[in-house]
Amino acid sequence: MVAPIVGVLALQGAFAAHAAILERLGVSTTEIRKDDQLDLVDSLVMPGGESTTMSMLLERSGMLEPLSARIAEGLPVFGTCAGMILLSSEVMDGRPDQRVLGAIDITTRRNGYGRQTESFESDLEITGLDAPFHGVFIRAPIVERLGESVSVLASVDDDAVLCRQANVTVASFHPELADDDRLHSMWLKEIS
Repeated sequence: MVAPIVGVLALQGAFAAHAAILERLGVSTTEIRKDDQLDLVDSLVMPGGESTTMSMLLERSGMLEPLSARIAEGLPVFGTCAGMILLSSEVMDGRPDQRVLGAIDITTRRNGYGRQTESFESDLEITGLDAPFHGVFIRAPIVERLGESVSVLASVDDDAVLCRQANVTVASFHPELADDDRLHSMWLKEIS
């Protein structure tokens, strides 16, 4: 049996940190920069970064439509921060030309918690983990609307910060910065 390969979208953002965690967990990874590389992977991580820049790079590289199609076909995907924004069905406070994939039925607000100076950290109770997970929120998005079929796995106050719908998992924080592999490990178990 061939071991599954996890792609890490490597257009911009913290893709190397995600790849390092996945490799520590014994998973083969490959960086995804072109649409034909999507056919080489069994799942995908979409990292944090700058969502409008990532949107433009996806469009310019010709990856937006093939990526949307693969996710619609069931490709498991884990989006963090900017990845969450890109996977949303709607984004608020984005550029008028910003495109989203519509892969999870949520509306996100870019920089919902504020600018860089309002970045924060919080210990999160995550469904499926036996101890708190340290969440790092950097210019993080807020979920403004949840669709009926979206499960909330963690919240800060009353704001959903970790959600799942079918094959799509999103986090408004940066799990790759927590020095804790449990969230990536949980995602891998859910998709295998």
